[in-house]
Amino acid sequence: MATLRASQQGLEHIKQARCEKGWATIDFRWIEAASEILGTSWVRDGVLAIGISEGTWKRFLAGKYPINAEAFKAYCQVLGLNWQEVVEEAEGKSQKPREAEEQGQKKWEDRGDGEVGEEIQSKIQNPKSKIPQTDWSDAPDVSIFYGRGTELSTVKQWVIQENCRLVTLLGMGGIGKTALSVKLAKEIVESGGVEEWGSERAAQEQSKIQNPKSKIHYAIWRSIRNAPSVDDLLADLIQFLSEQQETNLPANLEGKITRLLHYLRTSRCLLILDNAESILQAGDRSGRYRSGYEGYGQLLRCIAEGTHQSCVILTSREKPQGLAKFEGESLPVRSLQLSGLPEVDGRELFNVKGTFTATEPDWQTLISRYAGNPLALKIVASSIHDYFSSDISYFLDTTQQGAFLFDDIRDLLEQQFQRLTDLERDIMYWLAIDREPVSLAELQADFIVTLPPREFLESLNSLQRRSLIEKNGTSFTQQPVVMEYVTVQFIERVCTESEETAENPQSKIQNRKSKIFITHSLLKATAKDYIRETQANLIVQPVIDQLITVFGSVENISDRLTQILQSLRGKPAKETGYAAGNAINLLHQAGFDLTGFDASQLTVWQAYLQGVTLHDVNFTCSALSRCAFTETLGNILWAAFSPNGQLLATCDTDCNVRVWEVKSGQLLLICRGHANWVRFVVFSPDGKTIASCGADCTIKLWNVQDG
Repeated sequence: MATLRASQQGLEHIKQARCEKGWATIDFRWIEAASEILGTSWVRDGVLAIGISEGTWKRFLAGKYPINAEAFKAYCQVLGLNWQEVVEEAEGKSQKPREAEEQGQKKWEDRGDGEVGEEIQSKIQNPKSKIPQTDWSDAPDVSIFYGRGTELSTVKQWVIQENCRLVTLLGMGGIGKTALSVKLAKEIVESGGVEEWGSERAAQEQSKIQNPKSKIHYAIWRSIRNAPSVDDLLADLIQFLSEQQETNLPANLEGKITRLLHYLRTSRCLLILDNAESILQAGDRSGRYRSGYEGYGQLLRCIAEGTHQSCVILTSREKPQGLAKFEGESLPVRSLQLSGLPEVDGRELFNVKGTFTATEPDWQTLISRYAGNPLALKIVASSIHDYFSSDISYFLDTTQQGAFLFDDIRDLLEQQFQRLTDLERDIMYWLAIDREPVSLAELQADFIVTLPPREFLESLNSLQRRSLIEKNGTSFTQQPVVMEYVTVQFIERVCTESEETAENPQSKIQNRKSKIFITHSLLKATAKDYIRETQANLIVQPVIDQLITVFGSVENISDRLTQILQSLRGKPAKETGYAAGNAINLLHQAGFDLTGFDASQLTVWQAYLQGVTLHDVNFTCSALSRCAFTETLGNILWAAFSPNGQLLATCDTDCNVRVWEVKSGQLLLICRGHANWVRFVVFSPDGKTIASCGADCTIKLWNVQDG
């Protein structure tokens, strides 16, 4: 399969073209448009063209790895670029014509695993002779790392010397499982997959360096905190391990697992899957999988039982069900329970924050009180530094008298959370909603008003100093235990505010501090599918459950939301914010029939309307933005229903007119022709023609049947 990647100059062209287009990097329209160019319509066919995916789009933008040649050309065409001016010179390598490639393709059902594996492997450079390929994704920075020497040595021996297939790192939240997994993986890769031992052992292992099988060929770190489906995870892993050569995967789970095992056998791979507790049932200590995630159990069982030369490292608060029977001191499946840091390492964490005053007994008492939990120690170090003049003795004396009593890490988080400014608290809420690392620009865009950059950065720095957020490169996120706590606080505040409006729906607007339903989105329609599903399960549904307890039924909730929206109708966007979108998302998640719902004269942001019946829903004079029907929309400037109510026409800042089927929510037609924003759209009395006018000073007529 021919592959291409952009040159350094080409990457500059790509960046400029993307900025001129105005779409966000993560906007699905890039992928959808590229698929259309290759003859496969996401709207019509429900699938993307071969080689087109979120992964190849990201690699195309990064330019680090080559991607499928046809996908490369399609992405260039979407950007309006000549691919020949973007591509890196092939340095004498001939590109395989697509015609020959297509002639050689067969369906998976007609080919054996060995045949496919040999063909793919022949197209990849020999992994035994090159530098290890790594993909650390959003792994945290571990350049500052203290302690865990014993744990590192133990697991490295299991992976390198004893060739363990599956290792599970277990421990409570904040204990350092993620940091240990990253540090471990990077040390193994940097050592070439060969540990250094003394004397005779060193000589034996040094000889292994000449043996390609002793080297790590591929290392990949992935967080499954947001519970991606096992199929999505497998597709991601296989694409990396095949160096983007294998994109046409088997349809069934067994076939995908077989393909992954093929790469684990033919190359020595190190796979790290972080936060596995997210795919397990909450509160179930038996480690049973959540509904819909049982496939992970099948995957881990195959990795544990299968014969291969690779290792998968799993981090989790609980051991997944079914792994214990494979474990043993002389078996290739192991687990390690992490405990807290010893006093000497705990003190090192404090030294990063500054100089502290304490006696030896004080240090012992402090580290012991928090069981050596690294996250707890980082947070309490910030509290002592900021509020107790870095005097640990003073802090201990005060807490013994009852004030600032921290029974566990959640009490510690609560004390810190209560001291945050309104802006700092809003940032924490947004990071918990986003659930993955986000850039500064993305975070600022979430706010309904533009904030002074200096004030925003100062708040981020303050949160980072308190160890409440982490910075990964240019992105910001939270540790899982912090994210869980903030999510609970967010849900409680939404429900408390909603309950307060039961007697006076205007109270939310009048009380400036009580506005979270307006300032924050419960769900982001533009988020990745698995993140949006996580938001629905962990934020929207718990809000519904609590509101039903307060109001008694979904119908009563609808009445309360209608009262709130009525008070916001016709007001500026900064006063209405996400309220309308939140109301629609809550009602949809609760299974409420939106037929006849009045969303007129409202700002509707982040409403997820895919598959929602919109019959008689009134969007007159509403501003829809960052919403999702059957595709991600730009800013909708006007909407109109057909006379019979069966069709909905919208016009937007993408210069297009779209026609939707109201009953199914399906996109039927895209009318392209305006050269600037389309401001107004209306149906003819017979419903057969649409008229539109735009900022390009033209009026256009469209046939509803074919555009």
